[in-house]
Amino acid sequence: MNESPEVYVVDDDAAILRALTRLLQAAGYRVRPFQSPVEFLSSSTLDAPGCAILDMHMPEFDGLELQRQILRRESPLGIIFLTAHGRIDQCVEAVKSGAVDFLSKPVEDTVLLAAVDQALTKSQARHQEKREAQNLLQLYRTLSPREREVFTLVVTGLLNKQVAAHLGASEKTIKIHRGRVMAKMQAESLADLVIMAARLRQFGPQAEQNES
Repeated sequence: MNESPEVYVVDDDAAILRALTRLLQAAGYRVRPFQSPVEFLSSSTLDAPGCAILDMHMPEFDGLELQRQILRRESPLGIIFLTAHGRIDQCVEAVKSGAVDFLSKPVEDTVLLAAVDQALTKSQARHQEKREAQNLLQLYRTLSPREREVFTLVVTGLLNKQVAAHLGASEKTIKIHRGRVMAKMQAESLADLVIMAARLRQFGPQAEQNES
């Protein structure tokens, strides 16, 4: 059975860190407290669903920089800022970069816990989307160069005979390739392939790389 997602609390104020940890643990969350953003980054892989509650002003670097470093790792963590001296421009930047909420200290327990629930829900959805996208990319990489050509043309709406004319092959050969594409991509219909093609565009050149 998988463990529940973790909630990370990063705040250089030891008293606040203890209080938040007790509150979250009492609410049933698995909590990992950190007084240092550097310690947090070095001690956590950040590749699983979870929530990070970040202070804005810390000695090593501020919460916005910590958020940037989390994003650079393509982490699915849902981020909440909790600060006593937040500025409007910081709030705007944090939310534009994907923060779930920007809260002021002191915060009502119910408000913080509701934000944590929302952050975890979004984090789990983001993690699932990432896994599905990676699986789709792996399926695409099983296609041969010719099958990729057929895939690209078929999703534009061309018929088999039109694809055959474009590639200088027989319609029968294209039909065989198309069937292999459908099977390898685990697609049940042309509509499925079209959706997959749209999602694969986000990978750009990565999609063309072969498995090592």
